[in-house]
Amino acid sequence: MKRKDFIKAAGLGLISVPMISSLSKLKNLTDDFAQTERMPALFLGHGSPMNAIEDNEFVQGFKDQAKQLEKPNAIIVVSAHWETRGTYVTAMENPRTIHDFGGFPQALFDQQYPAPGHPALAQEVANLVQPGGTVHLDDKWGLDHGSWTVVKHMFPDADVPVIQLSIDRTQTPAYHYQLAQQLKQLRDKGVLIIGSGNMVHNLGRVAWNKLNEHYAFDWAAEADQKMKEWILSGDHQRLINFRQQGSAFDLAIPTPEHYIPLLYTLGLKDKNDETLLFNDHPLGGSLTMTSVKFG
Repeated sequence: MKRKDFIKAAGLGLISVPMISSLSKLKNLTDDFAQTERMPALFLGHGSPMNAIEDNEFVQGFKDQAKQLEKPNAIIVVSAHWETRGTYVTAMENPRTIHDFGGFPQALFDQQYPAPGHPALAQEVANLVQPGGTVHLDDKWGLDHGSWTVVKHMFPDADVPVIQLSIDRTQTPAYHYQLAQQLKQLRDKGVLIIGSGNMVHNLGRVAWNKLNEHYAFDWAAEADQKMKEWILSGDHQRLINFRQQGSAFDLAIPTPEHYIPLLYTLGLKDKNDETLLFNDHPLGGSLTMTSVKFG
């Protein structure tokens, strides 16, 4: 398929953001970053906040992936738990640890992840994404549980700067995919970009008596299998157009916030990247912990 035909078919031509900005026209605030190998792009199924203080198979999966990484210069997280009107990026020096949940043990609320922020990187993200003014700087949010509960297992010393990019709830799936494409070149500057959510996420239909079992309802298994097939084959168009994929997808993605971070990771993929699925298990009938690594 020709590039212009793909853009039209995927709905990318319906928004005004151009494909990828020229870095040569910008003063790059990350020029002083230490040279690293190209960073992979990750989608992490973050699951329950309790994963922050447990040492289960999924936590071990996060740790195993971290062992294979060169230490990044900085991390950008797109979390399911920061939805906004407009797109924002955290730009404070010291982001707070947000405990955006309830009903869990005090030990979880006692957790802090004091990673520094990176205002210069936040500004560069705002500069990279076109048209200008698309991404706004934020000084109020911090690191929510979609971010710190997974990153803490990968970098437990909290010595890598972390910023978050919000999900604009008013925009189309194609907008999110294309915005990510504009950030792809940051991977060459040692920036690890993580989408954090869950591919299948329907809390209203969880079989709580099977929450700790690798169990999926038929519709969840169907959606999960198709998602993985399209990820592995590079069929991003169908994944972008998830609302056109039938009733199994409608049940698997009743609201899009946990799925949208996957689209950011897909948008970051390079044609030469290898694809790895890990933590590839369902839970409680209507959740999946499947995680993806490109590169």
